[in-house]
Order: sequence, then structure tokens, then C-alpha cells
Amino acid sequence: MFTGLIEACVPVTAIEPLGTGLRVTLRAPEGLFAAAKGQSIAVSGACLTHVGSETAGAPLVFELSEETLERTWFRALAPGKRVNLERALRLGDRLDGHLVAGHVDGAGRICAIEPWSDGGARLVVEVPAGFERYLLDKGSITIDGVSLTVVSPCERTFAVALIPLTLAKTTLGEARVGDLVNLEADMVGKWILSRSQG
Repeated sequence: MFTGLIEACVPVTAIEPLGTGLRVTLRAPEGLFAAAKGQSIAVSGACLTHVGSETAGAPLVFELSEETLERTWFRALAPGKRVNLERALRLGDRLDGHLVAGHVDGAGRICAIEPWSDGGARLVVEVPAGFERYLLDKGSITIDGVSLTVVSPCERTFAVALIPLTLAKTTLGEARVGDLVNLEADMVGKWILSRSQG
């Protein structure tokens, strides 16, 4: 379980084919970002298992399955591309974002970025077919692992407001129109929707 509050942004350093999946190596985050082997880490919103060394300062290594590649934009990973990282919650941690499972529902596409005079921006995203049922005005959504609030949902698009700090501390500050992003709908909203349809 995660919160959608990003702890680090690091670049991909290596990618290797692994059967129908990929083995991806990331540069170790700076500071006190300890990662044990077998630990779950949200990588741009996708819950992945660290399979590399536990040595301090060692790179982070993940093995991506075909299912992960189908659900995310990770087929486009390349050395130098930066990703957002968040370690799993511990019981008793402060929940500042929203409850995030790290189970990506699909990849959306950025269709507009509107800079604001305060250094922030309005980001407009088009969602894959079927995802629009989860778009609730002022509801929570995760974009590439970042906890955000849905604004102005309209058919298959919605907007989010990005403050300068979010742009500076996450990969959304590097986003471009046309980029794919990992989306996870709010799990409480998904549960309520599933119960109302069942």
C-alpha cells in the first residue's frame, strides 16, 4: 500500500530482455532510501519488487512481467528516462496522499499542459476506454505514482492542478504533450462502483 507521495526520482540505467518481460535497473536514490531485497516499491505508480542487492547505495533492480508491460507505458522505458519512486507504507505512517495500491489500471495520454504564472500548471489527460467511469470531480487519482485530484472530468478526459513543488519533485515536471502516463483510479471509488453494479 502506498500514498502517492513521491520520495525520489531516479533515471533508468539499464534494460535487459527477460523472457516476455524486462529486467530494469535504476540508479540508487540519494539519501536514506533503504531498499531490502523483496521489498515492494511503487515505480511511477506500479508496485514492483526489488530483486537486487540490499547494499547501501546499490542500484534498484526490478523484473517486469508481460502483464506489467501491457498495463503501463514501461515498454517505452529507456536508459536516462526518470521514474518516480515511493516505498510502501508502514502501519502507523501518516497518510498524506490517498490510499494507492500500485495496481495500474491503464495508460493515459497527456493532451495539454497549460503553464500558470505561479510556476504551476494544469495538466489534461485522456484516459483509455472504460476508465472514464472512475473519473469523479474532486476524486483522487494517481498519475505516474503521484496522488492528485480530478478536476473537470469530461467524457474521456480530466484535468489536474500541479503546484510548483509537484513539478519540481516528480517526473511530471518533465512531462510533454503526447506522453503516456500510468493511471490508477481511487480504490475506494472502484470498490463502491463494483458494489453498486454487483
